[in-house]
Amino acid sequence: MELFPPIPLAEWRDTKETLHRFAQIVGKIRLAASARRNHWWNVPFHLTGRGTTTRPMGQVDGNPIFAMDFDFVAHQLVVSTLDGREISFPLIGRSVASFHDAVMDSLAALGIRVRLDVPRPFDLPDSGRPFAEDTEHATYDPVQANRYWRVLSQVASVLEEFAAGYSGKVSPVHHFWHTFDIAHTRFSGRHIEQPEQIDPVTREAYSREVISFGFWFGDDTFPEPAFYSYTAPEPAHLAEEPLRPAAAHWIARNNSHLSVLRYDEVRTEADPRAAVLAFYESAYRAGARRAGWQIERMACPGGATDPQLRAPGPGTASG
Repeated sequence: MELFPPIPLAEWRDTKETLHRFAQIVGKIRLAASARRNHWWNVPFHLTGRGTTTRPMGQVDGNPIFAMDFDFVAHQLVVSTLDGREISFPLIGRSVASFHDAVMDSLAALGIRVRLDVPRPFDLPDSGRPFAEDTEHATYDPVQANRYWRVLSQVASVLEEFAAGYSGKVSPVHHFWHTFDIAHTRFSGRHIEQPEQIDPVTREAYSREVISFGFWFGDDTFPEPAFYSYTAPEPAHLAEEPLRPAAAHWIARNNSHLSVLRYDEVRTEADPRAAVLAFYESAYRAGARRAGWQIERMACPGGATDPQLRAPGPGTASG
């Protein structure tokens, strides 16, 4: 299995745009049917051995416990309940409107009632059009959809390894359906007062000082896949800090700066995985130094906090 296979945006843009809206429909169900967590951690998808999952939800809202899984091997959506009932339907050949209707019919057949407060895309060009009316986006290439999941899985594995190096509060490695990226975030513990006019999504996401790390597949503003990191709030002179490897650089975006390492440049490295880990570590140290984090105190070499303990290798345990 090739590490970081090519996935140029231009080759799968139509599938990505359709799949992004499929994901937003399921993601909004997760938002409506799950218990709220700080920083919206209840909302994103997690990776599985065949695709992505909402994880179990329901019960808190009177529904049975249920989960929704995208299977990018068999190319279907699976809706299952705790008592073993299951409904699935194919993803291939569906418009967003058809997918929306199939989802709602499946939920109803299982006795699940979920109301979407805003049944339209979030932060996409057609955000004024209801999902149920979108017959424009109807492309699903199974080869490209499977590659998207494989890239997500490979990036998730690298992020999990990187996450082991910090002993403070961290987010899971999770896939955000609204922005279609995968990310992991470290927290300093410092409270941040957001201006009252800031939208509630941003206020909750950045109520604490963070350094975030992730990967996106590209969009109209940055039309290629890339690894990224940012510090929020951004400390002064952050973009003056060095980054590794040499191909990494800072870009101005939304009145702040992102550190970026383009996916295609990683693919040319002798050790692509090591290059991504070096990038994330350099971006972390850049933000942490400028923001005054306790870098050495919060370090967790090899995933172990006990200085007397030799960290076990992957797949081993100490006893």
